[in-house]
Amino acid sequence: MTSRRTVLVAGAQGVIGRAAASHLAGQAETEIHGLSRRTGLGLQGVKEISVDLLKPEDVREKIGAIGDVTHIVFGAYVEKPTAAEKSAVNLALLRNLLDVVEEVSPGLRHVTLYQGGKAYGADLGPFKTPAREDDPRLMPPNFYYDQEDFLRERSAGKGWSFTALRPEAVCGFAVGNPMNLTMVIAVYAAISKELGLPLRFPGTEAAYRALYQVTSAEILAEAADWAGQTEAARDEIYNITNGDYFRWQHMWPRIARAFGMEVAEPVPTPLTVYMADKGPLWARMTEKYGLQPIPYEQLVSWAFGDFIFNSGFDNISSTIKARRAGFHACIDTEDMFTRLFDQLRREKVIPPLS
Repeated sequence: MTSRRTVLVAGAQGVIGRAAASHLAGQAETEIHGLSRRTGLGLQGVKEISVDLLKPEDVREKIGAIGDVTHIVFGAYVEKPTAAEKSAVNLALLRNLLDVVEEVSPGLRHVTLYQGGKAYGADLGPFKTPAREDDPRLMPPNFYYDQEDFLRERSAGKGWSFTALRPEAVCGFAVGNPMNLTMVIAVYAAISKELGLPLRFPGTEAAYRALYQVTSAEILAEAADWAGQTEAARDEIYNITNGDYFRWQHMWPRIARAFGMEVAEPVPTPLTVYMADKGPLWARMTEKYGLQPIPYEQLVSWAFGDFIFNSGFDNISSTIKARRAGFHACIDTEDMFTRLFDQLRREKVIPPLS
């Protein structure tokens, strides 16, 4: 018999949190509360709570009445310009939530924390590959380390544990989320097609040919579900990716086919520069194709796209530890992209194929 769970998903509007809330809401004996500053999540079986995790009094008012929380899936994140500022604010998010949950929910069993490639220095330059969970840490500050250390110290001697999951470039369905590679590619391709252009890789030649990996938000959601119920996952860290690797030089023509486009040789084209003036064009496309009226500036972070498409070094991590512990979910990345683009069309976020 499934043990009943009450799960708080923090950051439920993001690509990671949305997928986790959706997946968990479909599981037996599981009640889901989606936490976010914004509203309008619109997921069946998910109770939305608008809360500012940076305000302890708001957390206490909104979360304090939920006295039976068993699991926290923590996907909340606030961007700041420096590493030190990121550590301070993102540790505060986690601490403020846990302070209240521990006080009112003595039955807390598990916290899932999301990390990522920054734990290995993927944001700094070339790093050891395949990256392993036992690789030595980098020079602090790093908010991943601070959050992990906080949970490790806070859970010591208590009835709950934590698991840290490390994906790379999470791909899923969400809008208004800056770190969503799916939206970067989909909107860039849709605009290129509308302008009658072939689909050119907008990054460097080195990035075009380097080995890369991504993580399906659905796979990551399954991993969060698994970690919260698996004894082997207590206080452990796991790399979670789709399970395959690719080079953009081979994936890009397949993405072009998914949009019915020709592909052309890559030309380094800073997206933050060349996509900055495309808001009026997108507004016309929205009317022309009957798309959701999502403001252009909320669709995509072009800076995130530039970062990914200009990383000219291999970015791969080992998932052997998770497999040995019992987590085996995987997906072909080309299939993942195709399915996500189809979903964006069904949801009228991008134009239909013509």
